[in-house]
Amino acid sequence: NKEVMMLSINNRTTLSSTRALKTLLLSAALISVGANSALAKTSDTPIHFAKGAISSVVTGKLRPNEQERWYRFNAAAAQYAIINIAPLTGTSETANVGVLHMPNGKYDGTKGGIIYQGCLPATGEYRLRIARNLMATHGETAGYKAEVMVLPKFASKSLCADK
Repeated sequence: NKEVMMLSINNRTTLSSTRALKTLLLSAALISVGANSALAKTSDTPIHFAKGAISSVVTGKLRPNEQERWYRFNAAAAQYAIINIAPLTGTSETANVGVLHMPNGKYDGTKGGIIYQGCLPATGEYRLRIARNLMATHGETAGYKAEVMVLPKFASKSLCADK
């Protein structure tokens, strides 16, 4: 009986140690994800607009071990923007998830096609995250072609007058 009781105590100790270890590992993973998101800003690829152009196209491929890529551009409050993500010719998968992170801390986006359309809410640096759809991936190279269109202020006035 004494041996059974000791075994029971040892099992409880092992279970609580295992639970503590899992909690610690989960916490470390979450901190790592948060740190990577914060650090990603330095590695964002700038989106350049040619002089006088209202749109810019970026293309890319996420390797099988990559989940996302970040871009950045500057815009002003009340500029009208449209961001469209399309498949890239020659790739078997499409990175079709797009999320626009705004200078005011908000974000907006969706899967594929037009991921953002509307009046930009703040002046500053916008960050565009392009990622693979984890529910529809087969772990292959995922390509994308993203067009970012930002109208100048004078052309946005009538569209964003009430914003």
